[in-house]
Amino acid sequence: MHTVVVGTSGTTAEDVIAVARQGARVELSEAAVQALSAAREIVDALAAKPEPVYGVSTGFGALASRHISPGLRAQLQRNIVRSHAAGMGPHVEREVVRALMFLRLKTLASGHTGVRPEVAQTMADVLNAGITPVVHEYGSLGCSGDLAPLSHCALTLMGEGDAEGPDGVVRPAAELLAAHGIAPVELREKEGLALLNGTDGMLGMLVMALADLEALYTSADITAALSLEALLGTDRVLAPELHAIRPHPGQGVSAANMLRVLAGSGLTGHHQDAAPRVQDAYSVRCAPQVNGAGRDTLAHGRLVADRELASAVDNPVVLHAGTSTGAGSGEGRVESNGNFHGAPVAYVLDFLAIAAADLGSITERRTDRLLDKNRSHGLPPFLAEDAGVDSGLMIAQYTQAALVSEMKRLAAPASVDSIPSSAMQEDHVSMGWSAARKLRTSVTALARIVAVELYAATRAVELRAAEGLTPGPASLAAIEALRAAGVQGPGPDRFLSPDLAACDAFVREGKLVAAVEAVTGPLD
Repeated sequence: MHTVVVGTSGTTAEDVIAVARQGARVELSEAAVQALSAAREIVDALAAKPEPVYGVSTGFGALASRHISPGLRAQLQRNIVRSHAAGMGPHVEREVVRALMFLRLKTLASGHTGVRPEVAQTMADVLNAGITPVVHEYGSLGCSGDLAPLSHCALTLMGEGDAEGPDGVVRPAAELLAAHGIAPVELREKEGLALLNGTDGMLGMLVMALADLEALYTSADITAALSLEALLGTDRVLAPELHAIRPHPGQGVSAANMLRVLAGSGLTGHHQDAAPRVQDAYSVRCAPQVNGAGRDTLAHGRLVADRELASAVDNPVVLHAGTSTGAGSGEGRVESNGNFHGAPVAYVLDFLAIAAADLGSITERRTDRLLDKNRSHGLPPFLAEDAGVDSGLMIAQYTQAALVSEMKRLAAPASVDSIPSSAMQEDHVSMGWSAARKLRTSVTALARIVAVELYAATRAVELRAAEGLTPGPASLAAIEALRAAGVQGPGPDRFLSPDLAACDAFVREGKLVAAVEAVTGPLD
């Protein structure tokens, strides 16, 4: 099995996906172990001094002015985990929790948190054992990090609370640790706090959403091209020289993708036939502009994610004297800071939800056009075999419209909200976790919306072929792959739900892109 080595300088999106979704093992590098030990020396030295140090010998948040005696500090660290594990609601998905834990481990390994190497190793062991802490939907305000979700993960390291085993069964964490030979950690100064203070949950969901949306934008370029083809539109609007004079990168990529999908089609260019059109409707003609603007938003999201993946997010943080010269000597300091604030991540999560909603909206408009006999340029009403006796895809478009409406509601930004907490000490929060949760719902909805357009567009292309027109090779490849996947054409004696669900899986699993790329070569 693939192993991801966690070092001192951050991680990559590919590594997050490997651990979260593919179950990759994790391993601490020797440099990370050394950095952990060096930072711990600094914390131990400060803990031995009589002066209070935030996070080491004081309370937290609004209680930071309370100096804690040495005999109570271990209890303090246990108690902060227990008291902060106050999440409620449904269990968060396994992949999200694994990403959350892996990204917290990434920050621990940076050598800026002050935890002992054995704490980081225990987190790696839990990940490698396939143990997934039970984390709840609600509890994070995205400031001071994802406190409640991370606290539920820290409980598992302590052998407390519930967790899901590799078999998917939820059991007491202590039982699962014992079954895998993992000793619960006994937290010391700074360690409980260090396990809780990070943007790891929202960042993990951002990384996975970016991966999913990148694939969906390519799928949407394909379905937009198929709809243009089925509507007998013109591909002249996709000419590279037109997009070169408005040089938004994403727009050029989407136009090039669509043009390659349409290569060799005998359906395009009929807009001047029996019912001549000067130009196609916006939902067809402006597909590269809308899809491309979303692609550019993805590019900004990747930039922010990459910066955050390279960050050490904690409060307080351990800083070595000078640069690395204090490592191993116990020299350095612990400083309070605001790097845990989730605003940079929260903003892009909201931006992505807006772009995804608009992509869903324009996609639905093309589907509606395919089904309307007054605008489809010769296709039967609702693409039905016998309109009136058969409603065709009428209600499939209803389902698509309901999903679009949901996405529009989810596009309302979470990051503009802030509810003060901790007795007004934390008086401005990011709501980044909430932004991430709603984006996950939007991504799922968008895949279904694209799947409905694919179903309608391929049906329409088949009807054009029955008229004697010649679809392009990419369209035929998509149709053939759909049929091979068990997605059948509509009929008056069949109900559509299983086919639409199978079409959704066909899109989400990358089969549409793979089928088309077998003809076109790699799409961007």
